Amino acid sequence: MPEQQNIEYKITWHDEYLKWICGFANAQGGKIYIGMDDGGNIVGIPDFKKLLEDIPNKVRDILGIVVDVNLLNSSGNNVLEIVVESYPYPVNYKGQYHYRSGSTKQELKGTALNKFLLEKTGKHWDGIPVPSVSVSDLKKDSFIRYKGKAVKSKRVDAEVLNDSDDLLLNDLQLVENGLLKRAAILLFHPQPEKYIQGAYIKIGFFHSDDDLAFQDEVHGNLIEQIDKADDLLRTKYVTYAISYSGMSRIEKPPFPEKAIREALLNCIAHKDYADGTPIQISVYADHIIFWNPGQLPENWTVEDLKTKHPSKPFNPDIANALFRCGDIEAWGRGTLKMIGESIIYKTLPPEFNFHLSGFMVTFFKDARTALSHKGLADNLITLVEYVLENGEITNSKVQLLLKISKRTASRYLTELEGTYLDRRGETGKGTIYTIKGLSKGT
Repeated sequence: MPEQQNIEYKITWHDEYLKWICGFANAQGGKIYIGMDDGGNIVGIPDFKKLLEDIPNKVRDILGIVVDVNLLNSSGNNVLEIVVESYPYPVNYKGQYHYRSGSTKQELKGTALNKFLLEKTGKHWDGIPVPSVSVSDLKKDSFIRYKGKAVKSKRVDAEVLNDSDDLLLNDLQLVENGLLKRAAILLFHPQPEKYIQGAYIKIGFFHSDDDLAFQDEVHGNLIEQIDKADDLLRTKYVTYAISYSGMSRIEKPPFPEKAIREALLNCIAHKDYADGTPIQISVYADHIIFWNPGQLPENWTVEDLKTKHPSKPFNPDIANALFRCGDIEAWGRGTLKMIGESIIYKTLPPEFNFHLSGFMVTFFKDARTALSHKGLADNLITLVEYVLENGEITNSKVQLLLKISKRTASRYLTELEGTYLDRRGETGKGTIYTIKGLSKGT
């Protein structure tokens, strides 16, 4: 069996492998087998008796933790199994902090080390107190705007309008031991970048990837950035389609507005502010990309974002404040809302992926543009467009729509199933197909 995220094979023991034990202890735990090659084949180990005593002692003396070392025997060959538990506190090897990520071990340094130490001690980056900043340094207008939003959202009583700024900050748990947290600086300070590098948004309009037409930077605190960026996107960066119904002028945005705003809020609430890189929004004629230096919850894949939500936000203090004022609806449900709003708008859900060490969300103007980018055949694109417009499709409808045989219709639907369409019911007369994710409640 090949090596896995929590399994490591070594032919012989070297004290260097204490780093691997350290990495497992700081991550999800794991096992190291001594006397096996990289492919998991048993080669045996001759000096097992000495190692049975030496390894636990060295782990205890150098790492300060306890591991189980078991002797396994297979076909006359001895193998040592070292079982490492996940530890709730940071474990170091001679002052170095190692971490098991995927099937590799890495030494944590700089920002990554700071983040790891905070998480192991139950802290988050946005919850660290900042000295030498008082409530009087924060922006009064931002408090007024926040209180107005909070009352309008009906998540707080109207009496909050009469609360002092100090009382509001304490109610939002943005004060610790008399000091303002980083989240308070980001939310209410007139110049948060004075304390936090890269705490702003860059927006650009591109004719192509290497042809920037114009751009803006959105500065100020997060309360201001949300409204400024949202307004810029709606009034400067996207073009509305104009139509008329009698004497009434109808303006239709090119992208689902609620989903776009949710993507903006998601960037702000889940950005890794320790990174120092600003949020970047790239607008094109037929698509828009939101990028921020964020990351998925541990052990999650991009597919997980389409069906579930994390139990806690990346920046819990910021997320709590934005939830209380109505800017975000619920912790961790941003991606699900983007999917749902896109389907309501009768367009494809956005694409989620990682790019340039960050999290990226891409919305396409229409399904044909998005699917053409992926090389999908015209007939298949037509079927997806039909389902977006009408909610569902059947094999018989495919036959009528494309004037093809039942067998060909079945083949087309099979090609789309699992990637763009979900199937309801057993294969047969009563089978219908919906946009992927819709049947799961998104």
